[in-house]
Amino acid sequence: MTPLTPRIIFYMVLPTILWAGNAIVGRLAVGTISPIMLNSIRWSLAALILLPLGWRIFKSNSVLWQNKVRFLLLGLLGVGSYNSLLYLSLETSTPINVTLIGGSMPMWMLLIGALFYQQKAQARQMFGAVISLLGVVIVLSRGDLLSILDVKLVIGDLFILLATILWGFYSWMLSHPGKSTERQWHWAEFLLAQVVFGVFWSITFLSYEVALDAVQLEINVWTVLLLIYIAIGPSLIAYRCWGLGVSAVGPSLAAFFANLIPLFAAIMSAALLGEAPQIFHGVAFLLIVAGILISSKKKID
Repeated sequence: MTPLTPRIIFYMVLPTILWAGNAIVGRLAVGTISPIMLNSIRWSLAALILLPLGWRIFKSNSVLWQNKVRFLLLGLLGVGSYNSLLYLSLETSTPINVTLIGGSMPMWMLLIGALFYQQKAQARQMFGAVISLLGVVIVLSRGDLLSILDVKLVIGDLFILLATILWGFYSWMLSHPGKSTERQWHWAEFLLAQVVFGVFWSITFLSYEVALDAVQLEINVWTVLLLIYIAIGPSLIAYRCWGLGVSAVGPSLAAFFANLIPLFAAIMSAALLGEAPQIFHGVAFLLIVAGILISSKKKID
C-alpha cells in the first residue's frame, strides 16, 4: 500500500466534498426530478462530456470487449445501482439516517476484503473504523450523542445500506483489475467505459420507474444548474480522483475518507442556513482523521 502523501490525500478528500454537495442537491431535487430519472440524466450528461476524449475505447478492436463482464459489473455497482439507491433513499429517509448508515462503510469494506479478497482485517483497522464512526455520530447528533437513539428507520435506510455495501464491492474491484489492462488506458477511456455501462443499467432501472408512473422531471434554470453540477463534480471529477486514490492506498483505507462526507454535508447545510461551524464539527473532524491515521499507520510525506 502506498503511504499517504498530500497528493493522495487530495485525491481522497476532494470527492468527499463533491459527494457531500451531491447529497444536498439530491435532497433538494426531491419533488422535481424522480430518483432514477435524476441518475440517468446525470450519467448520460457525464458520458457526453467524456465522449470526445474517450470514444476510442469502444472501437471494435478495443481491449474493453475482452473485459466487458468486468465493466458491466463496475457500471452496475458504481454508477447504475449506487447512485440510484442513494437518490431513492433520500426520497423517504433523512440526511441523518443516510449519512449515519453510510458511515458504516469502513466496516463493510473490511468485511468484503476479508470474505472475498483474502485481506484479513487488522485490529488497528477495526479500532480506526470505530473511532471514525464515532466522529460521524458526533457530527450527525450535533454533539448530543443520546439524540441518535431517537433515529427511526424507514425503507430509505435499507436502500442506502445496500448502496453502501455495493460501493464496497465497487471499490475492491477498482483495486483488483485482474487481467484487465485498464490502468494503462487513458483516464477518460477508463471512466467512460464505466459510465456508459452504468447508463445502460440506470436506463434499465428507469423502465421500472416509468412502469410505475413515478417519473418526475421539471426543467427550469435551477434543475439545469443542478444537473450540470452533478454531471461534472460528483461524477467526473470525484470518480476520477476516487479511482486514483483507491488504486494507491487500497479500498479499506479509502473508505475511512468517505466518513468526511457527512461532516462536509453538515457544514454545507449550516452555511446555507447562515450558521457558523460549531465545536463539535472540529471534534468530529479530528476523530475521523484519527481513524484514517490509525488505519493507515503511515507517516504523511
